[in-house]
Amino acid sequence: MSGATRTLGASPRIAVLGVGAVGSVVGGLLADGGHDVTLIDQWPENVELIQANGLGLSGTCGDRQVAVPALHIHQLQSVTVPFDVVLLAVKSYDTDWATTLAARYLADDGVVVTLQNGINDPRVAAIVGERRTMGCVTLIGVAMDGPGAAMKTDSDSLGFKIGELDGAETERARRLVEIFSSVAPGVVTSNLWGERWSKLALNCMVNPLAAVSGLGAADVRSNPHTQQIGVCLGAEAISVGRASGHEVEAVFRIEPERIVAASRGEGLAEVMATIGDGAAVRGNGWPSMLQDVRKQRRSEVDQLNGFVASEGRRLGIETPLNDAIVDTFAELGTAFEPDVSRLAPLLELSETRVAVSR
Repeated sequence: MSGATRTLGASPRIAVLGVGAVGSVVGGLLADGGHDVTLIDQWPENVELIQANGLGLSGTCGDRQVAVPALHIHQLQSVTVPFDVVLLAVKSYDTDWATTLAARYLADDGVVVTLQNGINDPRVAAIVGERRTMGCVTLIGVAMDGPGAAMKTDSDSLGFKIGELDGAETERARRLVEIFSSVAPGVVTSNLWGERWSKLALNCMVNPLAAVSGLGAADVRSNPHTQQIGVCLGAEAISVGRASGHEVEAVFRIEPERIVAASRGEGLAEVMATIGDGAAVRGNGWPSMLQDVRKQRRSEVDQLNGFVASEGRRLGIETPLNDAIVDTFAELGTAFEPDVSRLAPLLELSETRVAVSR
C-alpha cells in the first residue's frame, strides 16, 4: 500500500458506532467543532434522548449541549450516502458484528478507525481490509452515568495516537489528527502496535483493579497495594508484547524495561512513585471495567488481561497475575459488589513474584 494513496477529503462524513462514554465525548466534541458526525448506538434510551435534547457533555471539556444526529442501529437502513470514516467505539467483544455492519455503509475509499481498548485492529482488517483500517490509541479519560450525557475527566496534554497498520505516515493519518483536535491534541504514530501494547499494559494495570476494589482511576494509581499489583500485571503484558515482536512504548511515561525490572524488585519503589505522580492529571473517574461492574454487565477482561494470558500461553511466557485476574472475574461473574478486600490475594501473589525474582 502506498502512503500517497491513503487520503481523506476536506469534509468527511463521520459515523461513530457505539455511543458510550468514549463515543459520546469524541463524537459530541467533533460535532461541536463543526464536523459532519452521525452517532449510531444499540442503546434505545441513549439514542432517543440525544435525538430529543442533543448530547450533554460536561467535565474538563466544559458543560454544553450538542445537537448531533443520532440513529438507532435499525435506522441505518435509511442512510444512502456512505461514510468516509467510521469511528468504532463499541466494546471489544462486539468488534466483529459492529465492523460487519459498518462495512455496509463505508465508502470504497473510506476507513474504519478503532477507538477501542484491546488489540482489535486485525479483526477489523479481516472484515474491511487493511487499506480501510486504522488504529487510534485513545488516551482521554471519560465517563457516562446515564443515557444522553457523558463527561471528559482528564486534563492531559495528549489525547490520541493515530496510526496506519503498516506504520506509514499518511496524509489521512495527519488529517485525522487535525480533525480530532476538536476533542484533544493528537499525534501520528509510526508504531501503532507498540502503542497498542503500551495501552493494553496500562489497561491491564488499572481497569481490573478498579473493578474488583471499587477504587477510582487516580486512587488505583496512588494506592501502594494496587501500584505493586499493577507493576506485575504490566510487566507481564510488556513481556508478552515484546515476545510478539513489538517495540512496546512507554507505559505511564515509564520506559517498559523499568517496569519489567520493578516486577523483579529492581527500582520498584521508584516506579511505584512515578505511577502515583501522574494520578491527578487523569482525574478519579471510574475506568470502563469498574463502570461495567457497577452496572452489572459484561466486562472486557477477556479482551484485556485474558488476551495477555492467552498470548502468553501461545508464546511460552508465564502470566500468573493476569491469569489470576481472569480467574477472579470468572469466579465473581457480573453480579458482584467491588470491595478493596478482593485485592488481598492479588497483592499476596504480587509479593510472592517480587520476592522470588529478588
